[in-house]
Amino acid sequence: MMNYYEPLTYIVTSSEEGWLLRTVLRQKLGISRKLLSRLKLTEEGITVNGVRQYTNVTVKQGDVVRVSMAQERSTDILPQKLPLRILFEDDHLLIVDKPAGMIVHPTHGHYTDTLANAVVYHWRETGKQHRFRPVHRLDQETSGVLAVAKNPYAQQMIALQMQAGDVVKEYIAFVYGRPPAASGTVEGPIDRDPLEPHIRVVTPTGYPAVTHYRLEESFGAASRMRLRLETGRTHQIRVHMQHIGCPLIGDKLYRRLDGEAEQPSFEEFISRQALHASRLSFDHPVSGQRLDFIAELPEDMALLMNRLRMFASDNHRIKE
Repeated sequence: MMNYYEPLTYIVTSSEEGWLLRTVLRQKLGISRKLLSRLKLTEEGITVNGVRQYTNVTVKQGDVVRVSMAQERSTDILPQKLPLRILFEDDHLLIVDKPAGMIVHPTHGHYTDTLANAVVYHWRETGKQHRFRPVHRLDQETSGVLAVAKNPYAQQMIALQMQAGDVVKEYIAFVYGRPPAASGTVEGPIDRDPLEPHIRVVTPTGYPAVTHYRLEESFGAASRMRLRLETGRTHQIRVHMQHIGCPLIGDKLYRRLDGEAEQPSFEEFISRQALHASRLSFDHPVSGQRLDFIAELPEDMALLMNRLRMFASDNHRIKE
């Protein structure tokens, strides 16, 4: 027997009397055409006052519209017991604090030890089944807040917020040097490097990319930065920080450019790029309540920060 999520419910108002059911679904529940097509194929699907209906019927005031979505599961992901730090979970969302070094989703040749394996195992152990739907991605070496939608409606609604710029994504990064101003915006189009396609570069012919930054602490030869993404290009923060002369400490791909000072080096203090997704904020896809999630600075980056402070202090004493 097929299991269903808790249905979405909407009661038709007087101003909507005479509307087509599909109009109510699109405008009041925000259901996309693609999702609407899928719902029509399920056993329960879309009902009005408990009776299944086609979407071209008209509705009247007081009609109770319900949308039922069949539960799905990721049959191609192996459940695997791995550490999983959960920040929030309800019937629609799972918010986790991803550790550095963990890939989000299995890839060719890397089928285990991913966040997806850990999440599917967690759901199985709690008697649930969902398809693994990460709302966004984090690089393998980037730690921090990551949202997973449990059903296609939740995924769709958050994606719409992202397109509208209503999702706040903030990162903390430790970089070499100091930015050109205490705060500012990097607007540099990004695309693949034609000579090395696995690398992204700032190029006039690239896709629009905008990163807002604020200097939080200066260590002389390095800085702690708070970054907010307006767009979500691959490697955006890493590329933009290198572009303004402040590459991330520990970044093995986007290093300091030729001609920039090679000393001092802080690579010995951290074994990965010093980038952490510290905050994620958006409206709940069903209740509309504003959600705000914070992931504290992980141990390796906290240690790096202390080492940088010691370096700055020692350097200041030497100058005196």
